[in-house]
Amino acid sequence: MIVPLLCALLAATPASAPVSADICVYGGTSAGVIAAVQARKMGKSVILVSPSRHLGGLMTGGLGFTDMGDPRTVGGLTRDFFHRIWSHYQDPGAWTLQTKDRFPNKGQHGPAFDSKLEIATVFEPHVAEKVFTDLLAENTGVTIVRGRLAEKDGVEEERQKIVSIRLEDGREISARMFIDASYEGDLMAASGVSFTVGRESNAQYGESIDGIRAPSIKNQLPKGIDPYVRPGDPASGLLPGVNPDAGGSIGSADRKIQAYCYRMCLTDAPRNRLPIAKPARYRESDYELVFRAIEKGQTRGFFKLSALPNRKTDSNNDSGISTDFIGQNYNYPEAGYAEREKIAEAHKQWQLGLVWTLQNHPRIPEAIRKFYAAWGLPKDEFTDTDHWPEQLYIREARRMIGSSVLTEPLLIQGTAPHSIGMGSYQMDSHNVQRIATRDGVQNEGDVQHAVPQPYQIDYGMIVPKADQCENLLVPVCLSASHIAYGSIRMEPVFMILGQSAATAAALSIDSGTTVQKLDTQKLAARLEADGQVLRLPSAG
Repeated sequence: MIVPLLCALLAATPASAPVSADICVYGGTSAGVIAAVQARKMGKSVILVSPSRHLGGLMTGGLGFTDMGDPRTVGGLTRDFFHRIWSHYQDPGAWTLQTKDRFPNKGQHGPAFDSKLEIATVFEPHVAEKVFTDLLAENTGVTIVRGRLAEKDGVEEERQKIVSIRLEDGREISARMFIDASYEGDLMAASGVSFTVGRESNAQYGESIDGIRAPSIKNQLPKGIDPYVRPGDPASGLLPGVNPDAGGSIGSADRKIQAYCYRMCLTDAPRNRLPIAKPARYRESDYELVFRAIEKGQTRGFFKLSALPNRKTDSNNDSGISTDFIGQNYNYPEAGYAEREKIAEAHKQWQLGLVWTLQNHPRIPEAIRKFYAAWGLPKDEFTDTDHWPEQLYIREARRMIGSSVLTEPLLIQGTAPHSIGMGSYQMDSHNVQRIATRDGVQNEGDVQHAVPQPYQIDYGMIVPKADQCENLLVPVCLSASHIAYGSIRMEPVFMILGQSAATAAALSIDSGTTVQKLDTQKLAARLEADGQVLRLPSAG
């Protein structure tokens, strides 16, 4: 839901009003909100440009079962966010559809509600949106503008500096510093900053798990699924979404990206549940792999049912055939807005069709239909978007090639010369494609590789090269290889880096310098003063 304050803020900037500020943040993601709040706390005037109607990105778009990693690495405004979530659910009045004692207190890597740390990593979407809105309300002076960067001539630059940006409706926004906090990196790309899309070869950065992979066991289809439209008949062609081969040798590069999905918020509470109808453009053939996977033995795992408060779920991908729309997003990172909207709608229709199929289709065994029958869309979430999240899960899009690049070896090493925050999640890539093999249809691209310890993130990883742009910071589409990005791409890390980017932008203004020449010792001192965790205490 859009809360009243946010509505007022969005309406406060008419299309004809030229605006300027010290810092312009592009992207209404969790990182964008935190960046705007931090910039305001440092006394700067701030404009937050949000292409989406809701603020918070995935954190308010269904990802309520947070990929936290090691909570010791989370400080500053990010920790404050999770503490506010915890405080909200201490109120018995927050539990409207179940009592707190009936909630399974389980999170990604520990308790959902950690009474020792006083943080909560599991929450309903509308609660996260309220927390973000409260943070903005408490830091008055952030101007929120709703709009998208113009697809042509959206950035005006002089001498490697962004002077202003232009939105689709012609509004111009000038600032001294810019932060691209979008999932797609549109401002970064329009500014002429180097970036890449897809998977590097292992050889490029001396990595071992980048590039094309051998099909893994995890999130894999059952063996023996016939790849052809008419089983046994190659002349009938391959099933939709199945490639004839991997497209290269193991460890080689390609332009493909890991799969997207929506993080579905579902409920089994009868008075809050809306049934999922058969999509208007439903095609049974789109779900042939589902039927064949079941015939080969799959009975569960078509989507997760990770519990959120009040009998809701964060329903993410969970198996070889699930909510990930594998192979259907390759064009998304560099596509125009119209094509992106079509891709996002196709993902939505795939997932709605998947749920309807599992609940209703006669080719689905009765036991499976009964297992999934209780779930529907919650009446009290996403009330202005037909109870479906606005934000598609953009797991990976453009990635900047910046002043330094996070790679598998650097991540494993764990230290950085100019730390601005820490990460700790495993190197995690969802599947990238489906291929026909001797074992039948198999998924390729899944990697889940543990990191040996929490690692530092270098300032150079959010900073463009000096000869490309001197007043831009990129905390989301940051500089990392495909497989290293698989670890750093978690929302809490984006929030941490959003705060660090805003701090760097404000200090650069105060020092009258470029983001590349900023004194990183001063940056580290301010970050630590504001509670950011730049290193963990040494053992002993």
